[in-house]
Amino acid sequence: MVKVHSVFHNVSPETMFDVLHDPEYRKDWDEHMIASIEIGYLNPNNDVGYYSLACPAPVKNRDFVLQRSWLDLGNEKFILNHSIEHKDYPPRKGFVRGISILTGFILRPADSGCFLGYVSQTDPRGKLPPWLVNKISQKFAPKVVKQLLTAAEGYESWKASQSNPKQKPWIYPEQTLQSPRVSISEVTLQELYFPRKHSVSLQLRKYP
Repeated sequence: MVKVHSVFHNVSPETMFDVLHDPEYRKDWDEHMIASIEIGYLNPNNDVGYYSLACPAPVKNRDFVLQRSWLDLGNEKFILNHSIEHKDYPPRKGFVRGISILTGFILRPADSGCFLGYVSQTDPRGKLPPWLVNKISQKFAPKVVKQLLTAAEGYESWKASQSNPKQKPWIYPEQTLQSPRVSISEVTLQELYFPRKHSVSLQLRKYP
């Protein structure tokens, strides 16, 4: 399990909430992403998506089918996901299907900025030795947090330049009707198993 917390100065929780959601903007800042596909929505606060990412050689690339949930309570904003199975997105050749047991963000206002808490318990599956999983996690999590800071600083100007800057279904529930509807009968929980224990805990308090 990886745990990270940090404070981003001059970035609002609202902007960070948008950055974490916006699928088009993720193509710009997420250098590990191969593909991100919106499968559809279950209800205005839950959607289903496919995500694949590149892993450093000799590790095979990973992919995930995820149910994502979110809630904006004003002073606290939550985004959570976990792995599921969808009948139209079976395991693909050339990828190892990973499992997100629980991945989540919490955002709160902080002095002149935003507090971000991040936790991820993920089973990458495949034949990876524990020492390699730990080493990759120790480098990957802080790097993602730094990427988020840079992404958040550029988001507002990027969004304003888009053809539909008000397109934010995570804020405006009526916009979810533009996406396919996923029936609960199409998805099932992904089978979880724990062949080995991997545990990494990181406490990152400040970034310049």
